Amino acid sequence: MIADEGAPTADDGDNYFVSMTDMMVGVLFVFIIMLMVFALDFRTKTDVQDNAIDVAREVARKLEDLQRDVQAEISSMDRSQQTRRKLLATLKTELEADGMDVKVDEANGVLRLTEDAVRFDAGQSALLERARLNVSKMALVLNRVIPAYVACRTVAEQNGCRKQQDSSIETVFIEGHTDSTGARGSDDRYNWQLSVERSVNTYREIVTVAPSLRSLRNTRNEEIISVSGYASTRPIDANENREAWAKNRRIDLRFVMEVDSRQRLKQILNLTGAMKFEIDRLVTASGSRR
Repeated sequence: MIADEGAPTADDGDNYFVSMTDMMVGVLFVFIIMLMVFALDFRTKTDVQDNAIDVAREVARKLEDLQRDVQAEISSMDRSQQTRRKLLATLKTELEADGMDVKVDEANGVLRLTEDAVRFDAGQSALLERARLNVSKMALVLNRVIPAYVACRTVAEQNGCRKQQDSSIETVFIEGHTDSTGARGSDDRYNWQLSVERSVNTYREIVTVAPSLRSLRNTRNEEIISVSGYASTRPIDANENREAWAKNRRIDLRFVMEVDSRQRLKQILNLTGAMKFEIDRLVTASGSRR
């Protein structure tokens, strides 16, 4: 008898988070394009007061400042991605040296423990003997590698943070998954619970073997190790056979990086507000000649 693992749903996209920084940069690019169109249109008009020309020059200068700030933000995000790629590559190398089969999804920051590394029986959340051994190996590798990539660490109940680098780990999600067998199109609550139980059991084994991982914190002083479960909603093999089901009963580790860009984004927002004010002045000066 096949245990209930849940109904399949479509993969809900490559990106785990919609970064507020990414959204801001997108909006700013649109704003820059609008300003460029405005400036080009303005320069085609010859009957303009000297004051309006001065305002236009000030807008152009601030536009250049904005472009530099946006480019700096993009460069910072690029460095964050490079840091995560280096982290994933190091973890993969060390885990494979310990005899574990792992896959890396660089685009989404995922380290995938294949069914050869961590296998679950259908409908079960307990770590089998080999799976427990491999999770223990993974805990020791994480404990060696990721402290160099975190912003803060709690020692003797005191939180100490290193000088902020380009990026650091915001969260490491231990993600539990199920396969698509069982009742289809019906209540899938059990499978959500099952996937969470798999991630929680993995988490408990990791922090039992390497308890100091709980001392690693992000810039908000939150523990970076966390858990999540996705039932059968994120299969890596969409086929409906035993081989595919075994692959989908898995654990993923997803590394989310943070970039300390809040102050820079505030500066960009202030600059866009100042530019809007100058544009309003420019429109007023131009209209006074009509």
